[in-house]
Amino acid sequence: MTKSLFDPHIVPACRYCAYGMASSDGQTILCPKKGVVTSGYSCRRFQYDPLKRKPQKPVRQTFQQEDFTI
Repeated sequence: MTKSLFDPHIVPACRYCAYGMASSDGQTILCPKKGVVTSGYSCRRFQYDPLKRKPQKPVRQTFQQEDFTI
């Protein structure tokens, strides 16, 4: 059994769809199937594209000198 690299329970949204393309205003998606739609909209032709997903920034931790002493 292989482990998937992506979460199998991704909530469909046009901002992650392979067909959709972001418009210049950043709020809407240009879809060749449905036309201009909001980024949270999804239709039955949704196809997940992992390259459109923007990763979250890592949480920056603050360390002190005592953390590195034995």
